[in-house]
Amino acid sequence: MTETSKSFLKVSNIEVIYDHVILVLKGVSLEVPEGGIVALLGANGAGKSTTLKAISNLLGAERGDVTKGSIEYKGEVVDSLNPSDLVKRGVVQVMEGRHCFEHLSIEENLLTGAYTRKDGRKAIASDMQMVYDYFPRLHERRSSQAGYTSGGEQQMCAIGRALMAKPEMILLDEPSMGLAPQLVEEIFEIVRKLNQNEGVSFLLAEQNTNVALRYSDYGYIMENGRVVMEGNAKELGENEDVKEFYLGISTEGRKSFRDVKHYRRRKRWLT
Repeated sequence: MTETSKSFLKVSNIEVIYDHVILVLKGVSLEVPEGGIVALLGANGAGKSTTLKAISNLLGAERGDVTKGSIEYKGEVVDSLNPSDLVKRGVVQVMEGRHCFEHLSIEENLLTGAYTRKDGRKAIASDMQMVYDYFPRLHERRSSQAGYTSGGEQQMCAIGRALMAKPEMILLDEPSMGLAPQLVEEIFEIVRKLNQNEGVSFLLAEQNTNVALRYSDYGYIMENGRVVMEGNAKELGENEDVKEFYLGISTEGRKSFRDVKHYRRRKRWLT
């Protein structure tokens, strides 16, 4: 991240331990600038979701703790805030797997996102219309029970519900999971529009490296609870190691395991 970028979110050298014994994150550092889209990439189990939960203070429900490092939002340390206080300050997480309230309608789900707001019905109604403008399909299905809508519609509902909290930053966990390629593109196009038109910053945890890098400004790649590479999204997309191990593209033909190159890991967790 450039020195001139104003960091909305700054994660510095954090470690996360589950059940007091299992070390999951090992010195993770990252930054999200104001108005930026940053991708957190890596395979399943790399630590992406744990990183987002550490930021949004949701680890306690899973017997996890941030034992080292710090998390700052807009220059203020927020490690000790409860999740609802963080939402009030403008940071909202969209969980992996969507997690809509299946027995509620789409519109009722959206309204739950405005639960912490104090700015009145008129403002909430205006934002509801904004969500429907970005997600016309939700308007069509607004009276449908969420549990009977498609996976793509539920993902749209989950993002729309987050928008109803008037966030400045959204932590978006695996938005492409289980969706058809066409729907994935639609979701990411909307993320880009929300970033450009509404000024919402995004931190995306995503396994689909190809799509994530096309829609992001900057990226971090995680392996085994560590950040092993970072850089401008376009440069990462053109990196030969990234092409080979995350995009399935190799300019040198098929390689045996013994020929595999490894990243020169930047061991910031030792500094």
